[in-house]
Amino acid sequence: MRQILLDTETTGIDPAQGHRIIEIGCIELLHRRATGKSFHRYLNPERDIDAGAQAVHGLSRARLAKEPRFAEIVDDLLAFLGRDELIIHNAPFDIGFLDAEFARLKMEPPVRVAERCGVIDTLALARKLHPGQKNNLDALCKRYSVDNSGRDLHGALLDARLLADVYLAMTGGQDKLALEHSTRTVGGSASAVADELAETRLELLVQTASSEERAAHDQLLDLIQKQSGGRCVWRQPETKEANN
Repeated sequence: MRQILLDTETTGIDPAQGHRIIEIGCIELLHRRATGKSFHRYLNPERDIDAGAQAVHGLSRARLAKEPRFAEIVDDLLAFLGRDELIIHNAPFDIGFLDAEFARLKMEPPVRVAERCGVIDTLALARKLHPGQKNNLDALCKRYSVDNSGRDLHGALLDARLLADVYLAMTGGQDKLALEHSTRTVGGSASAVADELAETRLELLVQTASSEERAAHDQLLDLIQKQSGGRCVWRQPETKEANN
């Protein structure tokens, strides 16, 4: 089974307002193992970058002026993605931008990510596993002991690599535990292995945000709310509680 971890950086938060992708990073997994193959491109967006977005990823229009345009890399991107499963954190955001870029090229037949590839949204998965807790990538790295010490700014390839580790930890912990116990009880009966697993107890660590972290989080949401004209999805009633 081939899977692709994918992340993008953009000029803003809404492709409907003409915002563009400026960086794409992809990591390949084959049978849940990293193959070492990746796809990474910086892109010239041919437009200005919102100050709020630049503060997140640190990429300026001047820095990207000599990079290729999306149309110049689209064939390479589609070849790398194939029709395999994509794993994306907050998938609607990245898919919305990719679909907008494909539509801008007036491709025939039209390319739509969700029609071409299966998609796993790790944000939705994390919310099911950890309801009421922070589930951004930094929080998940901390929760699953993934080293993100080099993530001073967001970067598409770096974030795809971190997401690979987080995803494997989120979805493989029970398999790993069962394998470790089975290895120690080779020659034992299946019921003995099941009994040993049933006796295993894992302590649940609950990490809450400090008042300073909550204040910084609210300031960022205020900025997004202002720049998006009141359309910050994290301010909507049905999602606000899950993100606080």
